Parts: sequence; structure tokens; C-alpha cells
Amino acid sequence: MRTELITLATDTTPIDGAFYQPDDKPAIGSVLLFHGNRMNFLWGAPRFLPPVLTRLGYACLAFNRRGHDIMSIRDSRQAEGAAWQMTHEAIEDNRIAARWLAQQGLPDPVVIGHSNGGMLAVRHVADHPRTPGLVLLSAQCGGTGMVRHAAAAGALDGLDLDAVAETARRKVAQGCGRDLMHLPGWWYVSSAESFLDRMDALPDTLGLAPQVRCPTLYLRGDSEPEDLYPAEAFARRCAGPCTVSIVDRCDHFYRGREAEVASRVAGWLERTFAAARQESAAVVGTADGALQQVSPGHEIVSPGEPSTSRDAK
Repeated sequence: MRTELITLATDTTPIDGAFYQPDDKPAIGSVLLFHGNRMNFLWGAPRFLPPVLTRLGYACLAFNRRGHDIMSIRDSRQAEGAAWQMTHEAIEDNRIAARWLAQQGLPDPVVIGHSNGGMLAVRHVADHPRTPGLVLLSAQCGGTGMVRHAAAAGALDGLDLDAVAETARRKVAQGCGRDLMHLPGWWYVSSAESFLDRMDALPDTLGLAPQVRCPTLYLRGDSEPEDLYPAEAFARRCAGPCTVSIVDRCDHFYRGREAEVASRVAGWLERTFAAARQESAAVVGTADGALQQVSPGHEIVSPGEPSTSRDAK
């Protein structure tokens, strides 16, 4: 695959990414890859999926949101990263990346998001109804209860969330919202305003599900709690067809199971869009002898009650 490093402007800190293209053929479609919380485009699904997807013919854009890593610098000592992440910036970063893909002359992308990136992917697809497909890799439940779900699952190391939120609100009221607070365990450190954003402003994955009409694959590892990564509930609520895939012997980061996850994502893309590509290339005659191109948006799975399958192997 061909790889190009890119930098995209925002209204504050630029965001960086990698644009992957098939080596020997034109792209048949495009993919946006959203990384997980406090991660970046160099690790996890944004790293191990592009070699597989470009072989299928997809151009892929993997990129950092402004809330990447825990903390970082670039060309100065000015710190940036997920310690200061805000949901509205993350949503806008995803839109900026989508606009960049469109400027390359590519079709509307399939959106793939892992964990926090999956939650943001649901928000993005709800806002972009022309999205042809959605792949949720252990997408968080989101909403105002997400942090408490995460804490109950062992993150934040028994932190008194209400006490920390009270401290954070006091800091914000004093004009010190960017001040950092040390947190035991995962997330380790967060600004006061970012902590409150996590508590109050995350997109609600299940609440947005009825707005998702495109075909969806929701994959989860078998060691992950269903309430935090609600694949089955999403499949029941979304407006389009949804396949649930549970990967055995698999944790949240897919360690040692990357090839299996990539195989399932690639297989789903092939099954879901092969028929649509064939039909979009078909030319049929109309009654008056004119020619009519079949729309690439032709529905390939019967609508109605979303289908759910557990295809763990």
C-alpha cells in the first residue's frame, strides 16, 4: 500500500494522520478510522486494518484527534493531548477528516471506530446519513453514565467520581478549567474541564442508534462487559441492519487477535458491499432506449428489524 503522512488544520492544534491507498489499482471506496481514548493512529485498529483494507481496494485515512495520547508535544513545549480532550473538538476533527477525504475525490467513507472512537463514529454517522457503512469495534456506551460504567468495570481505581467532579466544577468556576488533576489508574491525568466533559457531554451510543440506517458491524471481545460495550442492545435499536460479532479469547485492545478482527471486518465489508459494487457498475436499458446507471446506494440487506448474529469461532 502507498502511505502519505498528512496534517489537517483545525481552529486550534493541527491534527496528523496517514493516508493509505491501494498499490496497484484505483480505490473502490474509502474508510475513516477513529482511534480509541488516549490512543493514536499508530496503534490498534488504525494500524492493523489499513494493510487488509487497501488489499480490498479501500483508501484509508487514520488520524489523530486533538485528544490523542494522554499528553504530548509537537514543535514546542506546549502540551496537547487527551488530558485536555473535549467532545465538541473530537466531533469536529472527524468532520475535518471526512471533508479532506471528499476533497480527494473519494466517495462517502465507511466509518470504523474503536472504543471511544466507536462512540464518536455513531455520532458522526448520525450526522452524516449518506455514510454507506459503520464498523463499531468495542464502541463505548457513551452518554452521561459512561464514566460510571467504566469505573464499575475497574477503571479509575475506585475513584470517588462525585468528589472529583465537584473539585473539577470548582476549578472551572475559578477560571482554571485547564488545570490538570491526577487520577488513580486509567485515565491517569485529566484537566478539570475535560473530566466534566467526560461526565456530561459524551454522545449516547444507544440513544443515537435509531438514527443509524446504514449497515453496521458491531464487534466485541468476549472478555468485555456488555453494558459498557452494548453490541446486542445497539443491534436491537438501530434503524439499519446490524451484525454482532463476538470474538473469543479477546480483550478490549485485541492483543493477539488482530488478525481475527481484521478478517471479520474485511469479510463483512466484502459481503455487505460486493453486491452494491456489482450493481453500481451494471448498466440497464430504460423503456425509451436511454441508459440508466444503478445507484451505488442500492440497499443490499433487507431493512426492518436489525439482524444479529454471534459468529464467534
